[in-house]
Amino acid sequence: MTVSYSLEVANARFGGFSKLLFRWKGSIYRLLYKELLVFCGLYAFVSVFYRCMLTSRQQEQFERIALYCDHFTNTNFIPVSFVLGFYVTLAFNRWWGQYTSFPLPDNLMMVVSGNVHGVDERGRLLRRTLMRYANLSSVLILCSISTRVRKRFPSLEHIVDAGFMTAKDLEKLESLNSDFNKYWMPLTWFSNLAAEAREEGRVRNDVALKLLMEELNKYRAKCSLLFHYDWISIPLVYTQVVTVAVYSFFAFCLIGRQFLNPKDNKDHKMGREDHKIDLYVPVFTLLQFFFYVGWLKVGELIINPFGEDDDDFETNQLIDRNIQVSMLAVDDMYQNLPPTVKDKHWAQAGFSVPYTQSTAPESRTPAFKGSTYDMRMSAEDLQVHQPQDPPFNTQMPQPRGLLEDGLDSVWQKGKGIIRGASLPSLLEGLTHPVEDDCVNGSGDEV
Repeated sequence: MTVSYSLEVANARFGGFSKLLFRWKGSIYRLLYKELLVFCGLYAFVSVFYRCMLTSRQQEQFERIALYCDHFTNTNFIPVSFVLGFYVTLAFNRWWGQYTSFPLPDNLMMVVSGNVHGVDERGRLLRRTLMRYANLSSVLILCSISTRVRKRFPSLEHIVDAGFMTAKDLEKLESLNSDFNKYWMPLTWFSNLAAEAREEGRVRNDVALKLLMEELNKYRAKCSLLFHYDWISIPLVYTQVVTVAVYSFFAFCLIGRQFLNPKDNKDHKMGREDHKIDLYVPVFTLLQFFFYVGWLKVGELIINPFGEDDDDFETNQLIDRNIQVSMLAVDDMYQNLPPTVKDKHWAQAGFSVPYTQSTAPESRTPAFKGSTYDMRMSAEDLQVHQPQDPPFNTQMPQPRGLLEDGLDSVWQKGKGIIRGASLPSLLEGLTHPVEDDCVNGSGDEV
């Protein structure tokens, strides 16, 4: 079952998260303790082997190897933090995408309840059958991707016994020869039955039928997306790279993080200046193992949330919830409305909703009106500045049009002033420009 601790962290207080460190179910301790015990056992074996089973010459050679491995693990030859961080981020985004892709029938059942009419047995049968087909499609897709649902419905006969489909539905489903998953077939039945309800007048107009089809396609798209999430995983090569990087890093730590004999620390040429104390237990190496391998286990946990881990999705409970609420919405609640009456504050122009004693101080908190509502103003901020008007220009520029531009062009071509010309002649001059030899030197026409 999914581990929820939202109530315990509803309020931030001193030591708020510390209470969560002592929980076992869904914890990192439960997920990691076996790997940690194996690492501690291997480290102890190497330590005993170095201290008790090797000769002085062999110990010296082992120490050289340990120093080399320690240098290797303390550098960035293996970018554990980078590959782990990117991998877990990718896995988390995928995990959240799978959660938001879960097909919930809420929108579809509201549309069916409001647009498939009839209080008789036929109307009730149509609404219940439509929602049964929708829930059957989600059960079929979850049987294909969730181990919990597969164990609950190991065969199609179990789905028939659960009431999601009839024996006739099973015959129709098996009669269609297809090499691919048939989770989409009940949704096809849904669309055909909705068209039949439209012909019978149970769906009163084409707009309502269109709304039914739109919600059906959204529901089908989520079922399809879940199938593709299960089909297309994070590339295996990336998962292998991350796993090899983490485990090879701590394989070198088994030797490189050993405490070497401080009595032989006189040889500074070997780089053993840091080995001045023998603690036997590598505390910080164990913490590093806890963090890095725990990070890897988090990615392993959320990469496929349709398993049986503590924090995997409760698919069986979601199936129970979906079939129950969808049937209630389209059957028991169809046109089953409470009486329409005046509310308690009908005659009051302004009213307030009561508080309990524990929440009464909140009623005295002033309402938020904006971040600048109570901003302090200086006297200079309150003074109004009236800009001076610019001096009035008596010679206003006249608007120019195409006619004025044409006259200017005629004047430029005539090299003078056109006198005594009428408007038709001016317009003719615009279309037929005056030649140079038609105008005398003073600008008069010849």
